[in-house]
Amino acid sequence: MTEQDIQFAARTLWENWQQSRRIEELPQHGRPADRVDAYAIQTRLAELSGQGIAGWKIAATSRAGQAHIGVDGPLAGRLLKERVVESGARISLTGNIMRVAEAEFAFRFRRDLEKRKVLSAVESLHPAIEVPDSRFEDYTVVGAPQLIADNACACWFILGTPTEANWRKFDLVQHKVDGYRNLEHSSSGIGANVLGDPRVALTWIANELSQFGEGLLAGQVVTTGTCITPIPVTPGDQVRMDFGAFGSVEVQFS
Repeated sequence: MTEQDIQFAARTLWENWQQSRRIEELPQHGRPADRVDAYAIQTRLAELSGQGIAGWKIAATSRAGQAHIGVDGPLAGRLLKERVVESGARISLTGNIMRVAEAEFAFRFRRDLEKRKVLSAVESLHPAIEVPDSRFEDYTVVGAPQLIADNACACWFILGTPTEANWRKFDLVQHKVDGYRNLEHSSSGIGANVLGDPRVALTWIANELSQFGEGLLAGQVVTTGTCITPIPVTPGDQVRMDFGAFGSVEVQFS
């Protein structure tokens, strides 16, 4: 793709995001064929937003999630600063076609990441909720490059307070998470649902960004993908994700 094509694709996605509109696909001349072009578009989209990058998300970290959107592996996306809120926040579902809440292990980095030193660079573990969305009418058929260009379906991200538990000594693979909608239990899962282990997901995104991005920087957060079946939500719902010893995080929808 030419730089002009990349800018066109990013502008198209960002304008649709701002106006809560949907497209079937990017026009042919603005459609990425591989991850190189896809991440280039994503970079320009973030620049057009005028927002800083609070961190990164990983989409499709379970086999079920990959099958649902028709991809063969995870995808990385940027968390825009104005889309990251604290636990208990109220966010709008206006224009959101996915309308789900996902429970995720999120890690904050104390320093820039050096190769092969992922966990040692982590400062804290947070319970988190992602509320994704897409700028495509049917995000299950457009393929990985277009989904990456669309910021890996990023929308809202709710970051809980850092856990006070000594999380490094826990078995994150078997760690259970329970999701509640309007005080009723809705979904459960374990860390193994995230690429087998949330720490494996961290290693994956470190490798991905070393090829296609600027790497992971101090203060940034990485959220590693849903460990439960996403919970359908509608305006008026309240969702709480209980991470047991790691604490909980909640969000309300308007």
